[in-house]
Amino acid sequence: MKNLSENIQYIGVDDTDIDLFEGQYVVPAGMAYNSFLIQDEKIAVTDTVDFRKVADWEANLEKALAGRKPDYLIIHHLEPDHAGGITRFVELYPEVTIVASAKAFAMLPQFMELPAETKKLAVKDGDTLSLGMHTLQFFTAPMVHWPEVIFSFEQSEKVLFSADAFGKFGVYDADPDDWACEARRYYFNIVGKYGAQVQAVLKKVAPLGVQTICPLHGPVLAENLEYYLGKYNTWSSYVPEDKGVLIAFTSIYGHTAKAAEVLAKELETAGVEKVVVSDLARSDMAEVLEDAFRYDRMVVMAPTYDAGVFPVMEEFLNHLKSKNYSNRKVGVVENGSWAPMAAKKMTEALSAMKKITLCETTVSIKSALNADSTAALKQLAKELV
Repeated sequence: MKNLSENIQYIGVDDTDIDLFEGQYVVPAGMAYNSFLIQDEKIAVTDTVDFRKVADWEANLEKALAGRKPDYLIIHHLEPDHAGGITRFVELYPEVTIVASAKAFAMLPQFMELPAETKKLAVKDGDTLSLGMHTLQFFTAPMVHWPEVIFSFEQSEKVLFSADAFGKFGVYDADPDDWACEARRYYFNIVGKYGAQVQAVLKKVAPLGVQTICPLHGPVLAENLEYYLGKYNTWSSYVPEDKGVLIAFTSIYGHTAKAAEVLAKELETAGVEKVVVSDLARSDMAEVLEDAFRYDRMVVMAPTYDAGVFPVMEEFLNHLKSKNYSNRKVGVVENGSWAPMAAKKMTEALSAMKKITLCETTVSIKSALNADSTAALKQLAKELV
């Protein structure tokens, strides 16, 4: 769906050359930087693109305009992957009015310097902007996922421009049927800390009768919107999406990896709905974090290292805390040849998170599995079934 309708055209750009999004997330399928042109008596452009793709976006914009000049540039989100073309846009169309939140205008000079005569219109909750037959209504969406974010709702065609909300890793023409996996990884790693704020903005847009959602990344969502809205409600409520156990482990010489394998077989034999085993040192950390939030149970398994916990496990636990991991049951397995400390450190980290139920059985492996530690793993498996 390149164009939404006769009056709303897609002018965004796919970036298939990027290796890391936000400098940390692998994006093998690339990224979409979405921008739209709304043509009416007045013409509005929604957002720009990353500076890497400004030339391609400019070409799309000029082709769609076909000689007309835009009246408004709507800035839903000031993050550089959407604001990289603002300066060029103002150079091309100096008479344009920039529309954004007051917070966005306060932050804008930190990223770029626009001419003093640039026209600006600050909008707040409920404000409207008439383009003729089309009217945009604005809603503030602070911390979804920056403080300056706004949504806009085009009332005649019932299109919600949702900034980063409902976005995903991947290109614009990605199949919406494959939406959940990369949208979930995107949500929990980028927006996930701000569940309460997502809940607040979902309540704002619920009465609008939205028929189409246009996020800043990924495909336009135009069918089965209850599914997408339901996923966002679940994710932002921090309740488990599916029943299952994530086993997140790290291993130095393979002994803890072997224990993870044994535990997984015990859980599968006992009939656990889904068991996912992830080696933190070799897996995409963002994907493991996604699974941690997806399933209702988790086991963390790590060796002791320098009187603490193995570094990649420490990093994983820090990620969980920063994204408000909560409402889950968690088991702890440590390994230590002498002075084991990993369980203590992992338990301390988990206890600092909200509504985490720790399993009564903590398994302590002394170098390699033996009869006692294997029996303890089986006991832990029973608690998790």
